[in-house]
Amino acid sequence: MGDLDGRIALVTGAATGLGEAAARALAAAGAKVAVTDLTAPEDLAAELGGVARAQDVTSEADWAATMDWLRSAAGGLDILVNNAGLWLFKPLTETTLEDWRRLHSVNVEGVFLGTRAAVPLLAERAHLWRGGTAIVNMSSVAGIEGAAGATCYNSTKGAVRLFTMGCAKELAAARIRVNSVHPGVIDTQMGRTLIDDFAAAQGVGNNESLAGVAAMHPLGHLGEAQNVADAVVFLASDRAAFTTGSELIVDGGLSA
Repeated sequence: MGDLDGRIALVTGAATGLGEAAARALAAAGAKVAVTDLTAPEDLAAELGGVARAQDVTSEADWAATMDWLRSAAGGLDILVNNAGLWLFKPLTETTLEDWRRLHSVNVEGVFLGTRAAVPLLAERAHLWRGGTAIVNMSSVAGIEGAAGATCYNSTKGAVRLFTMGCAKELAAARIRVNSVHPGVIDTQMGRTLIDDFAAAQGVGNNESLAGVAAMHPLGHLGEAQNVADAVVFLASDRAAFTTGSELIVDGGLSA
């Protein structure tokens, strides 16, 4: 028996990285998993016995269509993982308004649109589970503390953090729990891009940049996608039945 037997979960941005790891972990815990990305992750869905759909998280109409699809293809929704997101490393004075709007459109508006669209489906099934239904928003350690060169990204992830808290209070009466996860630097494609960006900015080699970024974490190494996926499963399950509006930090001590 898994912690999530009988649950239906949707993971956005599931084609790679943290989204893929979360989808795999949710399925391993017993959930039926629906996965979306700009290109439908059909192979992942087939492997996990789930369903896949192409989705643009910045489109209000696409979110409405995704909810209709979930109802017909999966039978409803118990867990929403708002994972889709973009990274930007650029000095403030070089950050364009287009950069700002693009990042906020995906990282903030995508979470808003997804959360709002999912509420009716989540509320319908909340009575089935001791801990109700759950939304897990992927924020970042950058939503906890600032980072030079990442001001735009900081803004988006800080917004997700506080949006999560407000939603937790507003949706509690519907028995929908809302929490955020705050990873440090994780060894994924996005994490490696961050390391490449740091190397370019500091004029050092990638190996030196990797060592420097790893050393920023008191545990002395990058995180693994599974570390974050495990946090998602916990927050989605009845083990977190009394947990809402929280920020689960998975950063190797970086923000301590």
